[in-house]
Amino acid sequence: MGDHSGREAVAAVWRIESARIVGALARYTGDFALAEDLAQEALAEALVTWPRDGVPRNRAGWLLTVGRRRAIDAFRRRSVRDDRYAALARDLGEGGVASGSAPADPVREAEDVLWDPDQIDDDMLALMFISCHPVLSREARVALTLRVVGGLTSDEIAKAFLVPTATVQARITRAKKTLEAARVPFEVPVGRDRSERLGSVLSAIYLIFTEGSSASSGHDLIRFDLAAEAQRLARVVARLMPDEPEVHGLLALLELTAARFPARTGRDGEPVLLEHQDRGRWDRSAIRRGRAALARAEQAGRGLGAYGLQAAIAECHAAAPSVEATNWERIVLIYEALGRLAPSPVVELNRAVAVSMAQGPAAALPIVDGLVAGDALPDSHLLPSVRGELLTRLGRTGEARAELEHALRAAANERERAVLRPKLDALG
Repeated sequence: MGDHSGREAVAAVWRIESARIVGALARYTGDFALAEDLAQEALAEALVTWPRDGVPRNRAGWLLTVGRRRAIDAFRRRSVRDDRYAALARDLGEGGVASGSAPADPVREAEDVLWDPDQIDDDMLALMFISCHPVLSREARVALTLRVVGGLTSDEIAKAFLVPTATVQARITRAKKTLEAARVPFEVPVGRDRSERLGSVLSAIYLIFTEGSSASSGHDLIRFDLAAEAQRLARVVARLMPDEPEVHGLLALLELTAARFPARTGRDGEPVLLEHQDRGRWDRSAIRRGRAALARAEQAGRGLGAYGLQAAIAECHAAAPSVEATNWERIVLIYEALGRLAPSPVVELNRAVAVSMAQGPAAALPIVDGLVAGDALPDSHLLPSVRGELLTRLGRTGEARAELEHALRAAANERERAVLRPKLDALG
C-alpha cells in the first residue's frame, strides 16, 4: 500500500475510533492522562507501520493492542518504584506479552480485540465528563474535548480557533496536569454530581458549535467542520443519555441552527441576512431532526431548559415562510423566559431584536440603551451593530452612523465587516 493511502487509513480510523481507544486505555490503566498519551503513541506507530506493511483488518484493535503494550512497558518501568504498578502490569499482560519474551504478532493479537457496546458507552461518557470537568478552564475543556472525544489534532484545533498550535498544545498539557493533580477518577459520575457536570459537557459542545456557526474572527463566516463536530458530539451524548431532556434540547438547537447554513452565505461566501435568505435552501432533513429532538425534550414534562428554549426560538424561524410571517410575539415571550432562566447580555440583545420586529424599533431601543449603560459586551460588535440598525430605522442618521462605525472597528471577522460596510455607506 502506498504511503498516502496508508496515512489516509490511519486518519479515517482515528477520527472514528479514537475516543473508544482512549476510553478503553483509560479504563485499563486508571490514568486518563497516560491513556491519551498511549493512544497518541499508537497513532504515531500506525503512521509509520501501515504505509509500510499494509493496513490491518481490525484497525481499531491494532491501535488498542499497541496502546496496551505501551501501557505494559510504562508500568514495568515504574514497577521498580511501585509494586502496585507491577501488579497492574502483570494483569494487563495476561494473554499478551510475557516479561522477557518476544512480542506477539500485533496483527494476530488485534484480531482478538472485542468491543463491548455497553462498556464503550460507559467509556465514552466517562471521557466526556473528564474532558469537561469543572476544574478545567472553558478553553481547556473545549480543546480537550476536541482532542480526546473528537479525535482532532492540535493543528486542526488551532486552525479552527485561529490560535497557534503551541497554544492548543499548552492548554491540553495543562488540562491533563490539572486533572491529575485533582485526582479526577475515570468514571461516569452519578446522582447530583452527574447532573451538575452534565452542564459543563453541554456548554463545551455549545461553545464549539457557536464558534463554528458564527466564527469570531478570520475570513469565513461559518466553519462547517467545527459546527459538524459539535453536532456529532451532541448526537453521541443524546444516544448515551437518552433520558436527559436538556441533551435533546441542545441537539435540537444545533440541528435547527445548522439547517439554515446552506442559505446563510452566498456564492462567494458573503453573508446573507435572514430577511434575504432563500428558505427553500434550508435543510429540511435537519429541521425534521431538530423538531424531533425538541419534541423529545418536551416529553420529559419538566419544562424546557436554556438550550431547549433557544431551540424553540429556532423552530419558530423554521416554521415561518418569511421574516414577516414569523411569530415574533412568541419569540419575544420565549426570550423573556430564557432571560429569567439563563440571563445574559446576549439573550437581552436578542430579545431587543425580537421586540423591534414585533413592536417596532422605538420599543426595542430602551432595552439596548440599558445594555449600553451597563457596559455590556464591551468588546463585541453586536451591540453597536443592533443599536445602529434601530437608530437607522428611527431616522436618527447621525447617531446610527457613529454606532455602525463603532461596530465596524470592533468586528474581527471579515465577513461580518462586509455586512456592516454597506449599511454604513447607505447612510451617506
